[in-house]
Amino acid sequence: MRKSEHQVVIAGGGPTGLMLAGELALAGIDVAIVERRPSKDVVGARAGGLHPRTLESFDQRGIAERFLAEGQVAQAVGFAGVRLDLSGFPTRHPYTLGLWQNHIERILGGWVEELEVPISRGVEVIGLTQDDAGVGIGLSDGGALRAQYLVGCDGGRSFVRKAAGIDFPGSDPTTSNLIAEAELAEEPPELGIRRDAIGIHSIGRAEYEIRDGQIIFAKSGPVRVLVTEREVGKTGEPTLAEVQEALIGVYGTDYGIHSPTSITRFTDAARQAATYRQGRVLVAGDAAHIHPPDGGMGLQTGVQDAVNLGWKLAQVIKGISPESLLDTYHAERHPVGAKVLRYTMAAVALRREDDRTKALRETMAELLELDAPRRRVTADLTGLGIHYELGEGHPLRGRRMPDLDLETANGPTRCSTLLHAARPVLLNLGSPSALDIAPWADRVQVVDAAYDGAWELPGIGAVTAPEAVLIRPDGYVAWVGDAAGQGVAEALATWFGPPNGWP
Repeated sequence: MRKSEHQVVIAGGGPTGLMLAGELALAGIDVAIVERRPSKDVVGARAGGLHPRTLESFDQRGIAERFLAEGQVAQAVGFAGVRLDLSGFPTRHPYTLGLWQNHIERILGGWVEELEVPISRGVEVIGLTQDDAGVGIGLSDGGALRAQYLVGCDGGRSFVRKAAGIDFPGSDPTTSNLIAEAELAEEPPELGIRRDAIGIHSIGRAEYEIRDGQIIFAKSGPVRVLVTEREVGKTGEPTLAEVQEALIGVYGTDYGIHSPTSITRFTDAARQAATYRQGRVLVAGDAAHIHPPDGGMGLQTGVQDAVNLGWKLAQVIKGISPESLLDTYHAERHPVGAKVLRYTMAAVALRREDDRTKALRETMAELLELDAPRRRVTADLTGLGIHYELGEGHPLRGRRMPDLDLETANGPTRCSTLLHAARPVLLNLGSPSALDIAPWADRVQVVDAAYDGAWELPGIGAVTAPEAVLIRPDGYVAWVGDAAGQGVAEALATWFGPPNGWP
């Protein structure tokens, strides 16, 4: 029987919603997911891979190997037709991982099931009301839920965002595409990408291998079709008839397409929520930002939204931190989303086939052959270059903590391993026991360790080795200092509550 009250209800069980549920469950929060799709096997055929920073986040929770066991490594990301090689980039995962979204969701779903998060499938959020104590949630099956907080991870058409009165400014679409996974009765003369005056299209097998950076399609089996529609502005769920019409418009035939397992429509519209929080309602993933799929950054950005929000929401619910901590979610993630929109809009503009755009694309390709621009753009596209504005000082502050191989009194370990429980860590690389944070000992783990090696940040290069770093549960550095501990108490109070709890 479904419970009627939870501390957090998440609308949407895609990658963002699942990741957020896992983060909250690790923190001991009573969280539940409401998902409109009736089965976990019904997944839109959109995202096709994982970027380095997303894999690092999975490493921080001890689940990266689950994805690596099924995905296929490719040593590059792309921008505007330019291949950016990741080999040698300062990360444990200097590659992208080819893995379709249905597998990503299945693996994340398995993790969330282990954490015993309840999921109500075939049900939508259709109403919400807020008061000072929580949110009342109306469901499509006639039921109702009550939660302290509601998080909309329910996609670009998010009901939660609209019902909360959150504006969604941005640009209207100029192109529309359909993606479908289905069977073909006729074999196409060739597989791969086609470009024409209408747009970009492709037909490829759902199963493939990556060899030497090249995609090698299976010889038979279902296909994944990407086709640009002639008409922009269609609404509602896309149909097989629309896929057939679009295929005929481009290829002159629909190849007898039949038995679709998923059909998805996307456009080049780029919109972003004006605020990621309205009272006790928050938005994440596509509910907070939509953009073209160029660069494959959508799923990655949503997962990172979840990792940023989860621990903050948990601390507020537990009374460790004041509600104002939730304001840092918007302050940190909104600029990241805005940059993703900017990159994807630029990529769409550079796709055009007119002579002026071709000249611009060639100029961009030449610039990206230079080391500094290549490193900067690659860091941005992979998420490794994210920098939260947490104050002046060491260049590590506000950036992701490198996954170093450490030596501790209990033997060798990795930084990511220290974060498996989603708890903050004060990593002391100087004299053992030099830092005393007794008032926060119940909230922050202190680890004395040694590391003998260079410190290098993606997009920046070598940095001075610090003596101590305070690492937030999302893997970002909140404070950098030495054995004197100057400023550490202020950083601990800012992020993990005052020394005697709250209030």
